[in-house]
Amino acid sequence: MPRSRARQRGLGLFGALIIVTVAIVAGYYVYQGTFFEPEEPSCDQILKSCLRKCRRTSTEASQSKACQEECARKVAACEQKSR
Repeated sequence: MPRSRARQRGLGLFGALIIVTVAIVAGYYVYQGTFFEPEEPSCDQILKSCLRKCRRTSTEASQSKACQEECARKVAACEQKSR
């Protein structure tokens, strides 16, 4: 009978540690989201992301070229904005 009582007492030490760990991790992400602004991607990152999208979505040469030209326009706008 004593074993069944121990099981009904609650979480125990291990369960409490898990709950504390989850609370700390959640608190960290809330803190990061509240006090730190996300950085804007650099022009180089924008270009790499755009070209990656072009490779995934464009199958024909004309579509690929048009997509790459659009990427070049985005990077030029980014560089103008950063000056």
